[in-house]
Amino acid sequence: MGTLCNALNRCARKAEALVDDFWNHPVRVSPSITDAAVARIAQGTKLLAEGGHDRLFRQTFQILPGEKLLHSYVCYLSTSSGPVIGTLYISNKRIAFCSDYPLCYYDAPGYQHWMYYKVVIELDKLATVDPSANRLNPSEKYIHMITRDGYEFWFMGFISYDKALKSINEALQHSCRTLSLF
Repeated sequence: MGTLCNALNRCARKAEALVDDFWNHPVRVSPSITDAAVARIAQGTKLLAEGGHDRLFRQTFQILPGEKLLHSYVCYLSTSSGPVIGTLYISNKRIAFCSDYPLCYYDAPGYQHWMYYKVVIELDKLATVDPSANRLNPSEKYIHMITRDGYEFWFMGFISYDKALKSINEALQHSCRTLSLF
């Protein structure tokens, strides 16, 4: 009976952590719970229609020779006009982000265009990857990336923040080892 109670307590703690991650990241970044849920459903539908993360990554970004997708995570990218929902792809050669929806921009008065927001950073061009949290609300966690040429990117709203950070660090370590072999 004690073993069963311990197992149930462990499951309850894991479920509580998962709900806490979901509530404190994607829902708080999104304008509403409904918007967050609709975005997740739309993203899942797109993922199924396109054939999975690997295929979507290959279609969205040109694959480099020897490149392999390691992980992908749903998150938001902080921009000057607000957070943009999308997918962060981690490969053995680079980190890439693509928005789930095209964004509108005007290149001249009256000329409206739509395009996906994309960011591509080669692993050897990354200067730092810093985990960060909001000082007023430590449960709001971010991943701050700075490139060698000074560009900064803030990724947030991860459902699996710790796993995403670990995957990025592992990809960086693997990249450093590969570069030192040549």
